[in-house]
Amino acid sequence: MTHAIRQNVVVQPGGRIEIVSSELTPGASAEVIVIEDAPRAKKRPLKSFLGAGKGCYATPEEADAFIRRERDAWP
Repeated sequence: MTHAIRQNVVVQPGGRIEIVSSELTPGASAEVIVIEDAPRAKKRPLKSFLGAGKGCYATPEEADAFIRRERDAWP
């Protein structure tokens, strides 16, 4: 029967990983599979996105002119 032990570990310098468990039998054969977590993307505050995208107006004056025309078109 297969006995599984699951542990979260921290990779040490040099790529070293240490697993310590009293459930392991000395001298027994074991298979080890390492699945490394993907690095988490750094969270950016929403404020950092303001003005970052390409707008549809080349200048602020062009945007103001459009808004002025739209307001003038209102009944």
